[in-house]
Amino acid sequence: MAQADSKVLVLGALAGVAGVSLAVVCYRGFSSKRRSSWPGFYLSSKNEQGTGLMVVDGPGMPRGQVEVLERLEALIQCVSELKEEMKSLKNALPTLPDQVREELRGRDQGRRASPLQRTTPTRRKRAAGSITAARAGGRSSEEAESEGGYITALTDSEEDEELSDAQQSEEEQPADPLSVLLERIDCWHKGTDSEKRESLNLLLEHREEFGQSSMFLWRLTRAYCDVHDISATLEEKKSHAETGKKIGEEAVGLNPTCADSHQWYAIMCGIMAEYDTVQNKIKNGYIFKDHLDKAIELKPQDPLSYYLLGRWCYAVAQLSWIERKVAATLFGEPPSATIEDALKNFLKVEEIHPGYSKLNFVFLAKCYKDLGQRERARKMCEAASSMKAESKENEEAQKELDVLCPALGV
Repeated sequence: MAQADSKVLVLGALAGVAGVSLAVVCYRGFSSKRRSSWPGFYLSSKNEQGTGLMVVDGPGMPRGQVEVLERLEALIQCVSELKEEMKSLKNALPTLPDQVREELRGRDQGRRASPLQRTTPTRRKRAAGSITAARAGGRSSEEAESEGGYITALTDSEEDEELSDAQQSEEEQPADPLSVLLERIDCWHKGTDSEKRESLNLLLEHREEFGQSSMFLWRLTRAYCDVHDISATLEEKKSHAETGKKIGEEAVGLNPTCADSHQWYAIMCGIMAEYDTVQNKIKNGYIFKDHLDKAIELKPQDPLSYYLLGRWCYAVAQLSWIERKVAATLFGEPPSATIEDALKNFLKVEEIHPGYSKLNFVFLAKCYKDLGQRERARKMCEAASSMKAESKENEEAQKELDVLCPALGV
């Protein structure tokens, strides 16, 4: 509720109280005249609370007039209390807009009652009491009901306005542009080749705007990986791999706690191994392993990381003697992994995500074959053959199967 509207509301209420007070003054003047005219009919006496007048019925006064005077006396008491509450309300008004804004923004865990809200139940009870006490007495009843109805309507309208403002604030809150962009990019990552190229172009257009977000940068790294896979020429593939690796390194440096940044930087290091010398190939292999281990540490239930680690272990287990010697010469100790290590990671993929990919089944079959477990290898080949080849990765897996199945007698 705007502060200006609140002031108008309070001023209106104060004007209403002033009008009722004027009527009370007139009534008291009138009653004083009547007391002088009918001595003995009124006795000035304090009640139990020490406030108000006690009316005593005298000879000759109709009982109905006595009841009316009693109702008017009750109304005077309510007005007096209401004036005190209006003073409290006036003092609390300057802080009310700030409290409402804080509540709408959700800063407070529990809803704190404002000074206006704290006075509302008291006014409702007293107004209801005035109406109940005055229902038997003609015009006094009507005036009390009008007073009570005004206060109740005022309070209800304030509550409705607060709810309306909160709902409007939620509806008008704009969507985060970065979130909208990343949602579209994630969708295109699973789409066609043209959508993958469009994804890279769109990310590059927003590089300057969102380049300080690790969520943006690792998706840009992934986009370079996607376009690398669908590129036709060796030169184009190498260019995308080099650029993607640089972006991935930037993403990791920007936020070292982002698992996806470590994962896609590791992937780009693995891709670059296809285009580097033996020395750089081994160096990238170490980097690949370090960042993949970090990705698993930060996100232990991601099947892709275990699949990639299984591929790394399988490749290291297949290193030639000369490659191991070169690694030992350059880095002091060659990378170490066995077929059993590779098998363990490929099985972990199936544990997290059964039927994860056709290639995972193929490498399970290769590991079982190398370990002499031909029956299990054949079962993995059959599982891989049952999956359709709808992507380039599955097409690669099918080529592996075409060589592996005859060797296993499938």
